[in-house]
Amino acid sequence: MTSEGTSLTSKAELKVELKALLLSAYENEVDVEGGFECRNGAEHPDWDVIVTEVEKNERME
Repeated sequence: MTSEGTSLTSKAELKVELKALLLSAYENEVDVEGGFECRNGAEHPDWDVIVTEVEKNERME
């Protein structure tokens, strides 16, 4: 995973990092479902992230 000092430059890179973060949390028995507020101080925007489990597509298994 990327450290805070490493910049992501595309949505594809963001998706890879989010996937790795969520998988790592899941494998360490962290409940990843729900809402998460990401507060970033006055100089950056804040975000609200919602994580939900989706049904697997049988064709992908």
